[in-house]
Amino acid sequence: MAQEEGTRPSLAEQARTLMHVGRVGMLSTLSERHPDWPFGSVMPYGLDNQGRPTFLISSLAMHTRNLQRDPRASLLVAEESANQDPLGSARLTLVGTVAEVPDADLAAIRDSYLQRHPQSEMWVDFGDFAFYRMDIAEPYYVGGFGVMGWVTANDYLAAEADPLADIAPSVIQHMNEDHAEALMLMARHFAGCAAESAKMTGVDRLGCDVQVVSKDGEQGLRVPFIRQATNGNEIRKVLTEMSRQARAALDPGDKPVST
Repeated sequence: MAQEEGTRPSLAEQARTLMHVGRVGMLSTLSERHPDWPFGSVMPYGLDNQGRPTFLISSLAMHTRNLQRDPRASLLVAEESANQDPLGSARLTLVGTVAEVPDADLAAIRDSYLQRHPQSEMWVDFGDFAFYRMDIAEPYYVGGFGVMGWVTANDYLAAEADPLADIAPSVIQHMNEDHAEALMLMARHFAGCAAESAKMTGVDRLGCDVQVVSKDGEQGLRVPFIRQATNGNEIRKVLTEMSRQARAALDPGDKPVST
């Protein structure tokens, strides 16, 4: 599914959104034991107010020893759906350097991290644990097939997560379970596809992604919204209005397919 100019958030915003909704990534460091070989570690992460990932790690851990030798690292974060569709799901690689958080930033980093990982309260004060943060050199974002590219560090740091990020799963579930016919009608009217069924797979303030089935087979489509929706009330109104417009635009002889 190609990147439709102006109908979805920028790559920087998509990257920030993925980091916002994610909690765990794969941290790759340069091995101390095998110099210059990559060493991967499953890594829970927090975020500072610029979207830079933070880590609570032990001095005894292999990745910490690697970082103390060479601070260069990368963090891979993948969309939750990657377990079912690894190549069609969003993922982000942040390339940068990792260093211990300075005392001036420590309190804010600690609070933010514990909000995302409350179980870490049990070991956060252990003497061998410390907070580290990645200074981002450049992110590389892949949003699925045909949506990919490098993002400048400045663009990433200046971007914000999509305002619907936290409620997107509930919106998707509600539309698929209760309004499958409306999705099909919107795919027909707003995306120009003779859809026989449609399933929402993603949503943001500018539109939604749907997987449709038609006589030509199955394909992914982008359905842009008639206006931006930045909260739960707005997204309900937009989807309701678009459903009504799509239904009204149907030719009388074009009967909706029941789903």
